[in-house]
Amino acid sequence: MAESDLRKLLSALSKKNVMNAPLKAKYVEWFNAEEMHKHTQDWLSELEFIKDEHLFFEDLVKTYTLQIINTKKFSKYQHIIDAIKHSEKRNSSLIKTIKVHSNELKIMVDGVNQPKEEENYKKEHKNLIVLVSEFSKDYQSLKSQLFTAIKNILKNEKQQRLLEK
Repeated sequence: MAESDLRKLLSALSKKNVMNAPLKAKYVEWFNAEEMHKHTQDWLSELEFIKDEHLFFEDLVKTYTLQIINTKKFSKYQHIIDAIKHSEKRNSSLIKTIKVHSNELKIMVDGVNQPKEEENYKKEHKNLIVLVSEFSKDYQSLKSQLFTAIKNILKNEKQQRLLEK
């Protein structure tokens, strides 16, 4: 397969979903500056959305605090709440890191031949692909756990109401 064919394939794959599709690290060197800029913008958009979702999760937990405290699964729910806080911190850290990375993109487009700096930028981009992908996977798992927990709380409430009738 020719290098140009690989670039086209990687470009198509990266446009589908860079956030959830971990890419082979060795292919990063073929991303051009425009593609890397698109990745960083997509990541920032997704992470800012996740930041808003964290606020929703906090409200959800506050709404069901009494039910969480009164349940036999309190330690499990406490673990989920702690994981949300940890996820918020990771998300904020990733946002800051990606913003810095995005601002450093000028190294790739300034027209000055800086092979060492450009290679470092590509390595950092490769690392960010992995970090964002891992965070996304962990975040989706956390989200699923939280919604399952809230669903169980709602089921228990409904059962209690039916028993009281």
